[in-house]
Amino acid sequence: EAACRLGSRALAAARDRGEGAELPRALELLAYGELRSGRHVRARAHAEEGVRAALGAGQRNVLAHQHAVLALVASLDRDVDTVARHAGAAQEVAARHGLAQAATLAQWALARADLARGDAVRAAARLGPLVGGGSRRGHFGVRMLAVPCWVEAAVLAGEPGGAQAALGEFVVWVERGHDPLGPAQLARCQALLAFGNPAVAESRFEEALARHEGAGGDFERARTAALYGKWLRRTRRPARARTLLRDALVAFERCGATVWAGQVAAELRATGAAPADPEPPGRLSELTPQQLRIARCVAKGDTNREVARRLSVSPRTVDHHLRNVFAQLGIRSRVELARLVDHTESPVT
Repeated sequence: EAACRLGSRALAAARDRGEGAELPRALELLAYGELRSGRHVRARAHAEEGVRAALGAGQRNVLAHQHAVLALVASLDRDVDTVARHAGAAQEVAARHGLAQAATLAQWALARADLARGDAVRAAARLGPLVGGGSRRGHFGVRMLAVPCWVEAAVLAGEPGGAQAALGEFVVWVERGHDPLGPAQLARCQALLAFGNPAVAESRFEEALARHEGAGGDFERARTAALYGKWLRRTRRPARARTLLRDALVAFERCGATVWAGQVAAELRATGAAPADPEPPGRLSELTPQQLRIARCVAKGDTNREVARRLSVSPRTVDHHLRNVFAQLGIRSRVELARLVDHTESPVT
């Protein structure tokens, strides 16, 4: 949260002073903060602007970081090719300039995309070197953030041995108390590694869900609920599994993680409770020019008051147009609108 506030101030200062050379870096830091806080739509919008700004300023190192952010966001809701394109762009510059952070984030994004599509073996192969020892070890500031993904991938791939060592370092990281998501993620990892002991696994999963309540972050809580639900289904407790899988599905949809939502929907169908298919939304081309401008601003995360200032109209006018946009497109929330705009309009490459 502090990173987002400071990043917003840095960006505002760079814009206000017309400091073109500072703009790409401010956008990079803001996008990283938003990514970590789960504001994925905002992170994508600022990273895409950062790509344009970094290209214009000739700042290739910053460009690599922006592509790494875009790769991580794309691992929630885009096809594998999109993730690979952004990750490849980040790694190309990172390899030449020794940018360990961008390279680690790009590889993490590829692994997360693998996990979203059920390919735990490939995800484990990508993450193992990053969180383990040796010359290929990932950036120290990112490595701990990737450990929960590594544990999940290793366990699902049937290779939990290596995850135990990485978890020891993660315990030290969590005990320092700097990461609000850490305790919940640690309990989830412990549950995964205790699959051979059902009582311990269930206790750790319940602890993880309880800790998520105070930590925020729809995406990580949804991952915990999804993994717990899958485990319950496989231990023949479909009623409780359905409840958790429905919670995970709603949370993934709320934060725009459509690829992960699709995986959970398939798991939910396997419990005998197929989710209803939503009615297809309308098309952006059906909106008036003013409605489209408002929709794009809202999709970037602007409040109605911020949209009003940006477009020089009253907040009441924005509210009126937004209600009409929702009705015309057949959607009910700003998250659905952001997802529709994001999928309809081509991202920066």
